[in-house]
Amino acid sequence: MADNSAEIEARSIATMRAWVAGDSTAMKKLTARNFMMMVGTLPPQLLDRPSFLAGIERGFVCTNFTFREVFVRQHGKAAWMVAGAELEFKLGQKTWSGRFLVSDLWRRGAIGGWKLTERSLARLEDEASGGGRLADAVRSLQLWK
Repeated sequence: MADNSAEIEARSIATMRAWVAGDSTAMKKLTARNFMMMVGTLPPQLLDRPSFLAGIERGFVCTNFTFREVFVRQHGKAAWMVAGAELEFKLGQKTWSGRFLVSDLWRRGAIGGWKLTERSLARLEDEASGGGRLADAVRSLQLWK
């Protein structure tokens, strides 16, 4: 089995660059139809692909990112990428920044190659530092409600 670590890391960086650019079209090409994002708020919040893409267009922006430690492990037609990262997000007038854990699950399809299937962003925050407000803000992006 070929080592696809560099390709997976590059694709994860491409998704972050698309998010920073506010390019939902590029993000759509990189994500699987059944993509889900878990934002590690208190309580955790889920965004499906349509919600996340609409969120990018409605102001859920990543304004800055830097991947630090990056680990990729392939499992057949899937690969798991985990990175320590410095991130800055904005949703409306609120900004969240600091160290996060980014965890991506990539699946390789017969058509289209590697697609991002799951992404988790986790930062340990308590209510005093704004965790509850971030959860409410992310919940407001969920289109299925």
